[in-house]
This record gives sequence, C-alpha cells and structure tokens, in this order.
Amino acid sequence: MLIYLLCALALIGALIFYLFFYRSWWRNRQLQHPFPEHWRKTLKTRVPLYRRLPAQLKRQLEQHVQLFLAEKPFYGCDGFEVDDTVRLTIAGHACLLIIARNFSDFDGINSILVYPDRYRVRDMESDGMVVSESNEIRAGEASSLGQVVLAWTDCEEGAIHPHGAHNVILHEFAHQLDYLDGTADGAPPLSGEQARHWQETMTRAYEHLRDSLHHHRKPWLDPYGATEPAEFFAVLTETFFQRPSHLKEQQPEVYKTLGGYFRFDPLNLTEHPAGSGNREAPPR
Repeated sequence: MLIYLLCALALIGALIFYLFFYRSWWRNRQLQHPFPEHWRKTLKTRVPLYRRLPAQLKRQLEQHVQLFLAEKPFYGCDGFEVDDTVRLTIAGHACLLIIARNFSDFDGINSILVYPDRYRVRDMESDGMVVSESNEIRAGEASSLGQVVLAWTDCEEGAIHPHGAHNVILHEFAHQLDYLDGTADGAPPLSGEQARHWQETMTRAYEHLRDSLHHHRKPWLDPYGATEPAEFFAVLTETFFQRPSHLKEQQPEVYKTLGGYFRFDPLNLTEHPAGSGNREAPPR
C-alpha cells in the first residue's frame, strides 16, 4: 500500500512539475526563436486582420501562432496534404480568439484534422427500441476531447472573404473555448459579475433571435445560432471577428460583452476594451 501511495505522489509531483514549470520553460524557449519572415507573408495574405493589427497585438498573435504550430499536430484526411499554408491559415484564425488572452486557453486542444472538402459523418441515434442511422455532411466539428475537424474548402472561404458571415475556423475553436469548463453550454469559463452579466445579456439576445425567427422577421444573426446556446456562442464569435460593425449596430451590449471576454475590440483594434475586467498575465 505504501508503495502505491508513493507512486501516486510521484506521479502527481511529475504532473505538477510539467504543468507549472517545464511547459512554461519550454514555451518561453520556443518564443526565443525568430518568427519566420515567410510565415508573416502567409499571415498577411491568409489572415487579413493581421495586416491591420498594431505592433503589440501583431506580436502577440505571432507568439500564439508560434506555440500553436509547435504544439498542435495536424493530420490530413482523405489524402489531403497539410502544408505550411494550411497550418498557418488555421493557426492564424484560431489564435485571433486568444490574441489578448493566455495561450493556455488552448491547452486542451490535442489535434487538428483537415479534410480537403466537406465530409460525410455517419450518425447512429437510439430512441428506445428504435435505432436510426443518418448521414451528415459537415464543414467542421469540435470535440470535448480536444479534437478539431475542419474542411479546407470552408477554411479557405473564410480566409478569402474576411467580412463574410461564416468562418469555420473561428466557429470550431470557439467551441473549444466553450468546452473549457467541461460542457458546451454557450458560455466559456466566467466568474462573478462577468458571469452574471454574460448570462443576462446572452440569454436576452438568444431569445430575441429565436423570437425573430418564430415571427418570420429578418434575424440579426445567422439562424443556425438559434439552434442551441453552444451554437449561438460559436456563430456570435464568427460575427464578432468577421462583421463587428453589424454586430455592434444590432446588439451593442452583446458586442461589449464579447469584447470583455476576448479582451479585444476588432473595430478599434485595441486590447482590453472598457469593462473587460482585470488584465491577465502576458500570453504565454
């Protein structure tokens, strides 16, 4: 029994060392390497917002991208070849979500799978004694186990049309932020007054969207956001980064609440807008 206890303590100690010391040391060491100039050229063409960022935020995005590419494995599916353009396009858009936050928000992401085009998923559903099978065509999905799946054609569409309504990379990585508290419920980890304000603001906006659709009024957000709170947050995230003027005009309180969480204002390209709360440690 004593041996088992000692082994357990040693394992816990090793885990603590890795989480709080080695990983921090390793990341700082990665960031000492110069950011490759050809990566910058790719980000300028594949992540258009990067070109407009002030120097400090541009550097923070580069650091996050550097760590993302060093830590997160990419896998091509159905014969798709993952090259630097693919990796930088995905990493650049994903890291916009944490441009003013800690990189640790992405610690739970373990792998990125990339299909050349939209892919078919076979789904089995059980309703008592009846088991039904369905086939879905998907552009992306996120898993609570840390896996993100993306269709490259849709990734390119978001990169080519930075002001369009859809960006599958932003959408699926928003789900990963939602999963940080263990469940996809439409709210990333929040506490205190920020959590209360988020709940009130987002619930009101979600019900307003559903009510607009119910009464056949033109919705202010893609109707897919009305399917459930988790999709509402993901679609809002797309709109916040892709069409910030529209969101601020239609739902100013929602825009302010999202800015407080992301600690970024995509209209003014500034960090920590008013009401965003306390500043975190530098993004490492």
